[in-house]
Amino acid sequence: MKRTLGYGAVVAAWMLATPVAAREFEDATEAGAVNNSSLVSPALADTPNCADQSGCGVGTISFDLADSRAVAVGGATQLPAGDGTTMAPDIVPALDLSDDRPAPVVAEPGPGVPLTPSGHVPREYASKRSFFQQAGTIKPEVALLAAYIGVQTVPKLFKETTSFHFKNEGWFGKGTDDIGMDKLTHAFNTYLIAELVHARLHRKTGASEGDALTAGIIAAGLMALNEFSDSIEPTSGYSMQDVAMNVAGATFSVLRNTVPGMKEKVAFKIEIMPNDQIYSRVGKKHYEQQRFFFALKGSGFRQLERSPLRFVDLQVGYYASDFLNSDRAKGITPKRHPFVGVGLNLGELLFAKSQSRVGRAAYSVLDYVQLPYTSVHFKTHGGVSF
Repeated sequence: MKRTLGYGAVVAAWMLATPVAAREFEDATEAGAVNNSSLVSPALADTPNCADQSGCGVGTISFDLADSRAVAVGGATQLPAGDGTTMAPDIVPALDLSDDRPAPVVAEPGPGVPLTPSGHVPREYASKRSFFQQAGTIKPEVALLAAYIGVQTVPKLFKETTSFHFKNEGWFGKGTDDIGMDKLTHAFNTYLIAELVHARLHRKTGASEGDALTAGIIAAGLMALNEFSDSIEPTSGYSMQDVAMNVAGATFSVLRNTVPGMKEKVAFKIEIMPNDQIYSRVGKKHYEQQRFFFALKGSGFRQLERSPLRFVDLQVGYYASDFLNSDRAKGITPKRHPFVGVGLNLGELLFAKSQSRVGRAAYSVLDYVQLPYTSVHFKTHGGVSF
């Protein structure tokens, strides 16, 4: 897929739906409409006192999908954030082992089952343990994403095509078609899909351990299949460089959702700078508008939670210019622009405490998109850009 914010509509719609769905889930739980079965392992569900969820002592944990932090609802103890010791309710002492059936396998006997530091239910207690069990909970969502990607491919079928072939597109060299901007687009698209899929899996599987890896595999798989549409274009081909960047984007999402504190501290973002058409949907002019960067978020550090620095991000990124066909025809040399910079975290500034549907959605979206002219970039070759 050779453009970026075709996914923008998906981001907006899904991020809008996700926090709302999470809130509805929490409300239903508090009202007693949701039982504890989603967090009970198959082994526990078969024990006498747990068959009807009345005596196993397992509470329900809901999740704020804007930041995927666990919130105890029924019996769990939420300790101070960041200490990695959030505890699920007692499970082991409540087991009734009076019959002759083998005892359920548990990791360690003890007063409770700790959540992992990243806020997941350990695999041995998770309701969905395997890749296929987890992926099976979001079949409609995966089908929707596959259909969306497929729709982007249809126009190619009405143009000149060739048989399947590979193409070595290179990486970030000045002699490449897009000076690496297409590669970063692949990484960002896959990262974005993985984040969306993980948000759904985290709720649908009851935060089962491994959901981030499942999301990454699904995202990278969808994008690898999409690459086949390039393989029939005369001017393109199946690019292993694109596939590698897809995997890189998915891997970053997996790390962000499994390494404790990383989601709060680091973001992979895109900034779209207006051009003479305001916004170009496809092609080199589309790539030339884009700036990709990693942001180290002040809001993710407890030491800065009362400081104005929580509204500031440190940025390290890349963009390119002067690589349009018209530029090359004029003899203009393409330019690469690695940069460091600072930017406003508008999500934290405007929506961190919002409880409205729109505010929560905006907070989520702004963790992936930087609005133009809200950053200052210092280019490594000299010069400043906004």
